[in-house]
Parts: sequence; structure tokens; C-alpha cells
Amino acid sequence: MVTNRKWQSHPVILMAIAINVFLLGLALAWSGEERGLGRLLVEDGIVEWMQFLAFTATAALLGFVFVERLGQPGTSKFELLALAGLTALVALAALEEISWFQRVLNITSPEYFLQNNRQAETNLHNLAVGDGSLHKNVLLKLIVIAGLTHNLILPFLARKRPGLQRWVENMGVYLPPLGASVVYVALVALSHLLVDHPRKGELGETFGAIHYMATVFCAYFVGLGYGKPALFADGVANRRVSILFAMAMAFLLLVGWMLSAGVGAVGY
Repeated sequence: MVTNRKWQSHPVILMAIAINVFLLGLALAWSGEERGLGRLLVEDGIVEWMQFLAFTATAALLGFVFVERLGQPGTSKFELLALAGLTALVALAALEEISWFQRVLNITSPEYFLQNNRQAETNLHNLAVGDGSLHKNVLLKLIVIAGLTHNLILPFLARKRPGLQRWVENMGVYLPPLGASVVYVALVALSHLLVDHPRKGELGETFGAIHYMATVFCAYFVGLGYGKPALFADGVANRRVSILFAMAMAFLLLVGWMLSAGVGAVGY
């Protein structure tokens, strides 16, 4: 049963939007200051650490849902496989984002990555493919297609065909609130239009990481726009855990900022 239909007033969705608007505002405010914008966007900068923290939190949330579903009667093997796969995929994204702690631990890249990685880092997404990297030439295109389908096309179609949402949820996935997704996509578009920096794409990736952290929590944990039973179905528990999670999201922004200062952003 859906426990909350109003995404506009949900504290977790509002916090995600506020954090993304703040980061975009920061990029615009620092647009004339090379050092400040560099601190925000380059390697080990604020947005990169925010991506890592958001992906890590999302992987933990998905892993928790997977464990909880293991003991629930009626959960299909396909649903469990989807949750386990998503957990592993998001955890991989988190580790790839910071090159598996390479710079934190001051580890030199192996010879293979020095020769085949566009940034000489120990990660897969920057491996050379054609005239670019695996991320730019392959993964980014797949992310755009999957992101638009999951955030805009399917939620829009589900308004006309409720059976579509049930089908998606039976596969272990969820549909984010259409309104929240429209705001997310609009912020990504604005970041590309208004920010002038070679790494401005990092803003959009961070917006997505924060958006998904919020919507994963809202769907599986408190049932926002979600047809299956939420982990916190009780109204009081639902409200309290949502407020606590929104506070934790704000704290992650502070931690990301501190990590960027502690490790030292590369290239600014």
C-alpha cells in the first residue's frame, strides 16, 4: 500500500532537491573563480566525494532491502536477483568514482592502467575506447537512455497504465515520482547550459546519485509512490525515519566537503 503520495512535501525528496540546487548554485557562484570551481568539480573535489558517498549509501540501502526480502514469503527469485545485482552495481559505481581509494592510499597504478587508462588511474570507466574513454563513449550513452526511461518515460506511462508499475515492482525495481524526476532532469540540463567547465558533467552525475539515494529510500523504506509494503509502513515511524534520513543526507554534503579538503582535490 502506498503510504505517501505527495512527493512535494516529503522531507527526503525536498532535501535531495535542496542539495542539488545548492551544488548548482555553488557552481554558478564560483563560475568566475577558477580555483573555487576547480575545488567543486575536479578529481577528489566536492561533487566527486558526494557521488561516492551517495552511491555508497544507496548500495547500503539496496543491500538492506535485499536481506529483508530474503525472509519475506512470496518474494520471487528474480526480485532478489535484481536487488542483489543493483546493490553490486551501485557499490561498483561508488568504488570506481574514487578509483578504488587509489589516491587516498597513495597507490601507484599498475602498468596496464598507466598505458590504457585515459587518466592513468586504477579504474575501469576511464579505460580508453576509440578516441575517448569507456565512460564517455559507451557508459554515458547507456546511462542517459536508462535514466530518461526510468525517470520520465515509465513513470509517465504508468499514470495511464497502472499495471506497468506493478510489473516493474514485481521485477524488484521501483519507479521514482515523476515530479521529482522532472526537477532532477531539469537541474542536469541547467548545469550543462549554465556552467562552463570541462568537467561540468560531474554535476549531472552527482545530481543523479543524490536523486537515486533519495528515491530508493522513499520507495522501499517508506513507500512513496510504491505499491508493495514498505519497511516502515507505520505512519509515525515513517515520518521519523524520513526526517532522520534527510538530516543524514545534509550531513553527507558536509562530509563530502571535508573529504575534498582533507584528501586534496587534484588539479585546481
